[in-house]
Amino acid sequence: MVDFKSIVLIPNGNSVKPDRDSDAFVGLKLLLFVEERSRSRSYIKSIEEYLQNQPNDYPISLETLEVGEQPHLLEHFRLVATPSLVRIFPEPRITLSGTNLIAQLKNCWFYWQQELRQVQQDHDREGYAPDSQETSAECIRLRDEVFQLKKENEALQEQLQFKDQVLAMLAHDLRSPLTAASIAIETLEMAQNRPPGQRNPSLIEQLYKQARSQTRAMNRMITDILQAAKGSNSQLQLQCHPLPLQPLCRAVLAEFQERLPEKSLHLDQDIPQDLPQVFADEELIRQVLINLLDNAFKYTPPGGTISLSLLHRTAQKVQISIEDNGPGIPSEKRDRIFENHFRLQRDRDQEGYGLGLDLCRRVIRAHYGQLWVDSIVNEGSAFHFTLPVYR
Repeated sequence: MVDFKSIVLIPNGNSVKPDRDSDAFVGLKLLLFVEERSRSRSYIKSIEEYLQNQPNDYPISLETLEVGEQPHLLEHFRLVATPSLVRIFPEPRITLSGTNLIAQLKNCWFYWQQELRQVQQDHDREGYAPDSQETSAECIRLRDEVFQLKKENEALQEQLQFKDQVLAMLAHDLRSPLTAASIAIETLEMAQNRPPGQRNPSLIEQLYKQARSQTRAMNRMITDILQAAKGSNSQLQLQCHPLPLQPLCRAVLAEFQERLPEKSLHLDQDIPQDLPQVFADEELIRQVLINLLDNAFKYTPPGGTISLSLLHRTAQKVQISIEDNGPGIPSEKRDRIFENHFRLQRDRDQEGYGLGLDLCRRVIRAHYGQLWVDSIVNEGSAFHFTLPVYR
């Protein structure tokens, strides 16, 4: 458990518990919002140490709050991320958030001390001029707006850089399947032009499969890119209807079977006949299955095994699981792999854009289901998602 507490740091560097019933406190009042995590201790300690080591003429009240215990305060202070440090006095309120709180504090500290001196002078001086206070408040407001604009600009620059990278990767990655499909079609034309007695039916069928496979690969790339271009906040247009999962899964696996010989992979499937229908968009669920199977194929070593299983988990949900015996995912990265265009360091040279899992999660959430992963490093991963049963 993280020890949440309130302290007052006084100018000589000591700390005392604040007197909550006292209204005479004139100093810096701060609220530190953290989550119930082990690393929250380090945030609290680093903030306290920084405040204690700063030369200041006024006491500092620091109160740490765990957001899970008082979630209403998130809405009250309009917080969107943790850890967050909120200055509630002197007014106006200023919010710092993110893992670089110390760096942000360093940028603000000089100005905060000036504002405290001004507040003290205004209280001590008889007939103080309100204009100076208003001017100070306006400067604070403008600095806060500049800070927010800088953060927005950094986010926009990151998005532009990502789109440039995606375009470059798309141009590069499309070349391989496009070349392979073109060669297959040209060879197919040559084979078809031969006299009937000289045609090789098995070769023709293989060329058809090759052309279809490469066309599907290009289609998946383009689908991921178009979905990413819409942005993560775009609304998915669902066309849900009662859907039996057995024929859908078998159709997807039938196409997937064609790729298994490339790496000598084995495919296990457990598709019960007595599963209830789900209420879902067939094409979007097909895309989820294809993306998860593609990932399993990509990371399963030659000679490995991929499995797909369906389970009537509860009266309201059906669970679909896709497992592999690949390298697995480190525990600290299992949540982040579902973020838009996040990729593990080991995957930088792999094809793809880090878009598939984010799209899968959005699709499943739009169906009021859940998508998660169980994984053991060097043993494999199992991706599970649920869909609502049709009633």
